[in-house]
Amino acid sequence: MLRNLFIGAVVGLVLLSSCEKRKSIPVETEDSPARSPEEELETFVLEEGFKIQLVASEPLVQDPVALSFDEDGRLWVVEMRAFMTDIEGSEEHLPIGRISVLEDLDGDGVMDKGTVYLDSLVMPRALGLVRGGALVAENNALWMTEDLDGDLVADTKVLFDSTYSANGIPEHSDNGLLRAMDNWYYSAKSKIRYKQIAGEWVRDSTEARGQWGISQDDQGRLYYNYNWSQLHGDLVPANYLSRNANHKPSTGIDHGLTIDRKVFPIRSNPAVNRGYIPGTLDERNRLLEFTAACSPLVYRSSVFPEEYYGNVFVAEPAGNLIKRNVVEEQGAILTAFDPNPGREFLASTDERFRPTNTALGPDGGLYITDMYRGLVQHGSYVTPYLKEQTIERGLVLPVHLGRIWRIVPEDWEPKPAPNYSQASLEQLIEALSHENGWHRDMAQRLLVERNDPEAVKPLQALIQSDASNLAKLHAVWALEGMGVVDSELLLAVLDEDDVPLKAASLRLLEEKAQGDPVLLEKLQSKITVLAKQAGQKEALQLALSSHVLAAEKSVEALKPILVTHGEEPLIRDAVMSSLEDKEFVMMRALWEDPAWKEPSMGKEIFLETLTTSLVKNGDAEQIAELLAMIEGGDSGYTWMDKVALNGMAIQAGDPEYTGFVTLSREPSLFSKKDLPLEGEKFSSLQSLFTWPGHRPEPVAAATGLLDEGARKQFTEGRQKYLTTCAGCHGSDGKGATRMGPPLAGSEWVLGDEKRLALILLHGMEGPLEVAGKTYDAPEILPVMPSHSTMDDGSIAAILTYIRNEWGNQAPAISGRTVSFTRHRSQGRVYPWSAPELNEHMEKQSIGSPEE
Repeated sequence: MLRNLFIGAVVGLVLLSSCEKRKSIPVETEDSPARSPEEELETFVLEEGFKIQLVASEPLVQDPVALSFDEDGRLWVVEMRAFMTDIEGSEEHLPIGRISVLEDLDGDGVMDKGTVYLDSLVMPRALGLVRGGALVAENNALWMTEDLDGDLVADTKVLFDSTYSANGIPEHSDNGLLRAMDNWYYSAKSKIRYKQIAGEWVRDSTEARGQWGISQDDQGRLYYNYNWSQLHGDLVPANYLSRNANHKPSTGIDHGLTIDRKVFPIRSNPAVNRGYIPGTLDERNRLLEFTAACSPLVYRSSVFPEEYYGNVFVAEPAGNLIKRNVVEEQGAILTAFDPNPGREFLASTDERFRPTNTALGPDGGLYITDMYRGLVQHGSYVTPYLKEQTIERGLVLPVHLGRIWRIVPEDWEPKPAPNYSQASLEQLIEALSHENGWHRDMAQRLLVERNDPEAVKPLQALIQSDASNLAKLHAVWALEGMGVVDSELLLAVLDEDDVPLKAASLRLLEEKAQGDPVLLEKLQSKITVLAKQAGQKEALQLALSSHVLAAEKSVEALKPILVTHGEEPLIRDAVMSSLEDKEFVMMRALWEDPAWKEPSMGKEIFLETLTTSLVKNGDAEQIAELLAMIEGGDSGYTWMDKVALNGMAIQAGDPEYTGFVTLSREPSLFSKKDLPLEGEKFSSLQSLFTWPGHRPEPVAAATGLLDEGARKQFTEGRQKYLTTCAGCHGSDGKGATRMGPPLAGSEWVLGDEKRLALILLHGMEGPLEVAGKTYDAPEILPVMPSHSTMDDGSIAAILTYIRNEWGNQAPAISGRTVSFTRHRSQGRVYPWSAPELNEHMEKQSIGSPEE
């Protein structure tokens, strides 16, 4: 009897707990009415230990798309009030957008007052605060605005850059204007950055990054994303890997931290642009994967529990949620994972909850702009399906609503706003040690903008003190922004243990050493010593900084880095970036180095990459000397001979290099009968050269019957293949033991182009039959991972290459085909098995890009 009573009590507790859990998840209604802020608040489900609070709502703020806090904790909001006010977006040309400044007058954490800083704007999209005003992106341009009298209303507006956001389409035009640690303003969906140097603004080109929103971590590394891929970032500083015009890197910039695209909404999401595509929504009409990922934010405060520091939050307005990613650092590489698969950090049952931007507040809170509307897809891309859904379900109106939310721990209480505009130099320097990254960033910015000579010595003293390494790092960049970097101080920093601090010092020493022979010699000595014992992350910066050294000294520093870390593609790209016009010096050094007598995959890939760069450099004398080095001896051709020959032959497939190198006579190597190249490859190699009596015609022997555009794809694809695929499938396409099956002669490679694209987009798991042989773990890895973070053009180049190398011959694959296949397989978040993929190809009418 007692036992039965105990069991009944336990069951009752379980049911009660279950009921309580069900009550904690708001009920989803069939329709999606516009709710008041108080009603919307009841629709949120948040990770345990946190609370979400309303900071501002309409009419104080309307259609918010971006936000930023100024030095006194006031909240600046970009309001895109003309965005999709009807299904056609017919009012986008109207000047009804604005920038507002919100203030919390009584310190309760809720905004009480709004001031329109700038009105009558056409589709404003970005804001970058500067001394006395703001950079504002609107009307397809960037403007410098100033508040001359301190009333929070702009008094001047001057055209700053007519090319910024010239596209005009909100989803695909410059935005962000993040002031990063290196004192440059960076944007997403842009190749432009800006910086104020000695009082003058400088405009510079940089790598393209992301789509909507941009953030940075404690080391100044940039984070961004694309609507289809939630988290990307830079592993190296801007404009580093692109310095060698003879080498096109495949790593480092636009690095995908995770292939996880799964999302877990708590309501149905039928009104998404591709909801008609099978697999986009589950049986409950809930979104399966990211379709509108935006505004990644690196959380850099101790207000949240310790395990949240450095996490990256990603907004998904189409799924009414925000995902949390834990970032891990493994050497020089960053990866991320979802710590709570199956549930999100924040989700809502309100279909109109549309998080478009996130920011870290000075109080440590996570701030969210909620555009609060039914339709967030721009008219340029609204599908007939979405149009029908939006109209039938009454999602077009109302507009001009909007909320700003703050997420904080449950025991959090509001704190007084900062007042850095009135802070002394001592207070600003002290703020560089603040536990909240917002304060450190703001203090650095204000120190640079004030540019007070009295700050120099205290900043230098901070770097030499026992302050935190983060404080020292910001101090170094503050001095850089003020233009008063001390070389001896930076050289001393190289003896410290903190790698990010040493890396920053190396970056700044490079520039100063270029005009100072004495400093250059000191730097050279430091780099050479450090390179022999550096871990991977330190070696990365040492490899990049070797660019400034003379050729022989650069090679001396780079060789031990290659020996120790050369199996990592990022390190190889970093080394190559420092070898512009030094390629042959490195080639000759490796040819004579005993450590390079035995091959490895990393060595083979680097040597071929080096050969490719040497060919592109086009120095006839150096290439002729390389041919002479390859002529070998009685022992036959070494692995280095074969790799160099193959690399030159592949480059010859690019019509740009036909007859590229003029020689005085035919190389004796070409008369040898045992040359380790097949006939097609040999003919291709010959086509690189011109000599008396020999002027080659454009050929594509090594690349089948590909046209000129496809041959360029082929050569580009080879380099990307070496970086991404050769580790598992071999540089020769024959597969690698315990890694991957062969690609040469594979029916999977030569078969349907869309099926092949699906394999790269989603991955594949064994067993797998290739040319009559079954491959399965442990002979190969159990799963080939997805490569969905790669762009369509890169995937197309790799596929075109593998379909036309090692005796394979099949039509090229276009980036458009990959893009179409990616979109039509929206919702696929797991690797294919062979039977499943074949069944999918039989049953699904994928169509073609022209359909």
